[in-house]
Amino acid sequence: MTIEPKTLLNAVKEAKEKSGKRNFTQSVELILTLQDIDMKSPEGRLQENVELPHPLPRKTNKICVIATGELALKAKKANSDLVIDRAELEALAGKKKELRKIANEYDFFFSEAPLMPLVGKVLGAVLGPRGKMPVPVPPTADIENLLNKYRKTVAIRMRNQPVIQCRVGTEDMKDEELAENIQAVLKVVEGKMKRGIKNIKSIHIKTTMGAPVEIKL
Repeated sequence: MTIEPKTLLNAVKEAKEKSGKRNFTQSVELILTLQDIDMKSPEGRLQENVELPHPLPRKTNKICVIATGELALKAKKANSDLVIDRAELEALAGKKKELRKIANEYDFFFSEAPLMPLVGKVLGAVLGPRGKMPVPVPPTADIENLLNKYRKTVAIRMRNQPVIQCRVGTEDMKDEELAENIQAVLKVVEGKMKRGIKNIKSIHIKTTMGAPVEIKL
């Protein structure tokens, strides 16, 4: 990616200036509009997880772990935002409203590998279309390390339109950290496109309630 760090820093500062005073900490979002994409090709169905150089503040990414026994205990100890055991998972079957709420509220899901068939049966219909099917993990997995990794991970997905929008941080992070997180996402997207940067039509960043700021290519 040929965007100068100074250009990114200036855009971050401008986006913060346009955010306005709010009674909550706003997210900083990256919006990419792509061009010359065959939406039926693999690049038109882009779905990647990007580990950012700088972690998102606690609770920005909400993670659900579906597990039993020792793995469930370790997940709770590691402060997973939600732990669902086998009995609780079985009890959710057919409860569409509760299932949709869980699917919308949590960003990433992990499942103990032996539970994956049951997870697919109960949660597949709500998680699949959202691109949130759980990452299967063995019962002996180091769940704390996985949670720490995914707390600084963002999902980039393209759905029906050649547009990607994802969080890259929050407004209280340093400008340099936000710029480096943006660069990390751009690098992955560019690497997945046949024509690289030429497939990127425009780049904007904005805070949750602020006006978009264009980053000149």
